[in-house]
Amino acid sequence: MVKVTIDGIEIEVPEGTTILNAARMIGGKVVPPAMCYYSKLKTTGGYCRTCLVKVAAGSAKDPRPMPKLVVSCSTTVQDGMVVLSSTSPEVAEARKGVVEFLLINHPLDCPICDQAGECKLQDLGYEHGLAKTRYEFPRRTFEKEDIGDKIKLHMTRCILCYRCVKVGEQLTPKRVHGVMNRGDVAEISTFVQNNIDNEFSGNMIDVCPVGALTDKTFRFKSRVWYTKPMDAHRDCKKCSGKVALWMKGEEVLRVTARKDANNEAIDFICNECRFDKKNASDWVIEKPTHIDRHSVISANHYEKEEQLKLGKFTDHKMIEKEAPKLPAPKTKK
Repeated sequence: MVKVTIDGIEIEVPEGTTILNAARMIGGKVVPPAMCYYSKLKTTGGYCRTCLVKVAAGSAKDPRPMPKLVVSCSTTVQDGMVVLSSTSPEVAEARKGVVEFLLINHPLDCPICDQAGECKLQDLGYEHGLAKTRYEFPRRTFEKEDIGDKIKLHMTRCILCYRCVKVGEQLTPKRVHGVMNRGDVAEISTFVQNNIDNEFSGNMIDVCPVGALTDKTFRFKSRVWYTKPMDAHRDCKKCSGKVALWMKGEEVLRVTARKDANNEAIDFICNECRFDKKNASDWVIEKPTHIDRHSVISANHYEKEEQLKLGKFTDHKMIEKEAPKLPAPKTKK
């Protein structure tokens, strides 16, 4: 075990732990943003540069600071290391520059994008982005593409995080898509349209941090903050069968993998669960999905039974009888 200090908070972690994962063990504002790293996919990280941190002291043996900012997703901690993340003005300025770079070609699609409300680039743009772009050249554009019978690709929104490529490499029998070309014309694509057809291809949608890969069965049906996510499960021979149902009334609008605090899938799910089981009767509904209170999805999303108590009564008289009585407002004499 080694000790590392991040933003003044000391924590003991196993040897070989990255700075990012050590920060995640602490939680809160200490955690750097990460658009390309995915803990359940190997060889991810190092592409987006949003997780930059400042190492003020390399280790107890060699306390010299590192000369440049480092990516926390691939830099391992050393015993006695001191790291600055949210408390460093230099880091904040660097992240601001990275976000500006990511938004150079990203269209202003938030009002029509299905990812709005759960998009990490949207959160980054709000926290570090500029009100006006300094980029004066035409943005690159691509035609929308069906890369699977249930998956729509909007390449203009892609930030080339490579997560979907890693899904194809590690979760499917044969990867049939990847990054074509180089530099400014690099794009995610397949050699033949409608080529992605395997049982776990839908996980590409879950790992995409922006709205580049969307579920065609859910497109434009509803904003996520108008839905009620519920944890549910079923007996499935292909995957764990543990999912999140995004419901509107009794209708299941979409099915996704359950996410952890870092917005990563807890268990990858199969396409049968994701696309074919869209009836509430197909599932055993457990409880409302836990949503972080800072998310717009948490609006009108109740997770505790006492918060749902009034919903059990349909008679207005019963509601008035059961509802707590508030004290009368004080009047000035």
